[in-house]
Amino acid sequence: MAKVIKKNKTTVIKNFAQARLYVKATFNNTIATVTDPNGNVLTWASAGNVGFKGAKKSTPFAATNTLSRALENAKKYGIKHLSVFINGPGVGRDAALRFLRGNKDYEIDMISDITPIPHNGPRPPKQRRV
Repeated sequence: MAKVIKKNKTTVIKNFAQARLYVKATFNNTIATVTDPNGNVLTWASAGNVGFKGAKKSTPFAATNTLSRALENAKKYGIKHLSVFINGPGVGRDAALRFLRGNKDYEIDMISDITPIPHNGPRPPKQRRV
């Protein structure tokens, strides 16, 4: 267990061998969250947090920078294996997969798409009478 000593405070950083990476790619933003196996958030990053504004947040380049920032912040936890869960219809999902495929720092155990898909949807409106 690594200890980081700050001014009059001791912060204990736990080491995790495995972690989960959740990537939520919307039409307007990309959010990456790194959690421990129980689901407790260790670190996160978004395209807006990295420094992109407006329409640039929804680009593949912003998604790769978001993932690199989230994984860079997660290095201090000693993570070796990642399970990746991708959610959403945005353009950041393909860029995230390409970035993770080229990243040699982490071993990817599983990649799963958890985008919700409607099975039948709501009841359609009744017929219009004229």
